[in-house]
Amino acid sequence: MKPATAAKKLDIYLPATPEEFRNGTITRAELAALQADPPQWLRDLRANGPHPKNLVAAKLGISNSGLIRGEVTEALTTDEINALLADKPDWLEAERTKHVEVLREERRKRSLNADKQREDHSDDA
Repeated sequence: MKPATAAKKLDIYLPATPEEFRNGTITRAELAALQADPPQWLRDLRANGPHPKNLVAAKLGISNSGLIRGEVTEALTTDEINALLADKPDWLEAERTKHVEVLREERRKRSLNADKQREDHSDDA
């Protein structure tokens, strides 16, 4: 598989990986080996970053779109993420609130759909 695919499966930021990883191809067996027994570079990258945007957003408790609205366009390290969480800028607090509201609404809709499906199935019986 391509290095970008492997990086996505490993939840790591491709440009921060070693050159041999970026320039090679990764077999499924090699990917499984990296997941089962990560080398030091992979452990360090997972622990310290830089992290891909989806993980940055998750660690900040916001959506990927929230990162863009907050003008976070680059991968962040763990220290940078922790600094944002400690500083709690206004945009981050607003995005976290918005994200919680969106998740709550999605759960409400799923619950309504599940209730409707149960009701439809009970009418069939």
